[in-house]
Amino acid sequence: MKLNILYKEIVFQVIFHLVVFIFYAFERNESGIESYKYAYFINYAITAAIINYVCLPLFYRRKNAIVFIGFVIICILASALVEEFILEKIFFTGRRAESIKMFWAFIDIIPVVAILSGVKFGWDAIMKQNQVDKLEEAVKESELQFLKSQINPHFLFNNLNNLYSYALEGSKKTPEIILELSGLLRYMLYECKEEYVPLAKEIDQIQNFVNLNELQIEDRGKVTFTVDGIKESYKVAPLIMIVFVENAFKHSQSSQSSDIEIGVSINVQSNGKLNFKCCNSYSEITNNANLAQGIGLENVKKRLELIYPNAHKLTFSDMNQKYEVNLIIDLKARQ
Repeated sequence: MKLNILYKEIVFQVIFHLVVFIFYAFERNESGIESYKYAYFINYAITAAIINYVCLPLFYRRKNAIVFIGFVIICILASALVEEFILEKIFFTGRRAESIKMFWAFIDIIPVVAILSGVKFGWDAIMKQNQVDKLEEAVKESELQFLKSQINPHFLFNNLNNLYSYALEGSKKTPEIILELSGLLRYMLYECKEEYVPLAKEIDQIQNFVNLNELQIEDRGKVTFTVDGIKESYKVAPLIMIVFVENAFKHSQSSQSSDIEIGVSINVQSNGKLNFKCCNSYSEITNNANLAQGIGLENVKKRLELIYPNAHKLTFSDMNQKYEVNLIIDLKARQ
């Protein structure tokens, strides 16, 4: 990786030096490039290289700005001395070779060296920003994996409690519940490793989860599940909507022994916006203050913020013993 970056920098610097040399050497009234300009530019390039690859890492990056500026001035002065006392003697004769113009040589060197050195600053800034972006992406991915890993034990804990009660009663539905639960866990463990999964497959698992919990409700209430506008091309972050459905069943069954009402609807508009609504009834005699709280819901809120920043809207409403979750996700924003 480091060799690849070094190779790119070398190629970039060579091309950039050639471009700067063309602007430096060519003049309108001249048919070609005079030989002394090659030597002069090499002198400037060496000066810039010393500043970029010696002074910059040794002093500037170690927060020694004053020492860095001092060494830069020394390097430019040294370049001016080479120009006046060596290159001038080689390429010129007569008065120009004998006269010493240190001040003007110093002034002539500064623009070229500043351009060549400034580009190095810019290159390093871009590379550093790339490293920061990759680090932020790694942190985000790590946090997403951690949040996703919390879903499985949270989901398993809630459903094993229900399964335990059915096993104690010796219910004939216990094998069927185990089968539905194993299918859901298989999906969570093996098919949810990607950041996005096909929306149709995610909805199938929500349907399986609804069927699993409908077995437990039996004749104590009514469950509706509707889907519309789903296309095979759409993808969605896994295990987002199922958390809300799980909480709807959990709170309804824990607070009501009858007249349970749970409704889940999922539709996708022509503009690619997914509309998810989950509504459940509850009894006032239970403590409903934490309906919008808990590990699962806090988890899914964080995941939505990380995966769909500025591309989702999550709202809750609580009226007439009905609790409703509305989630809108712009699927096209993250495809």
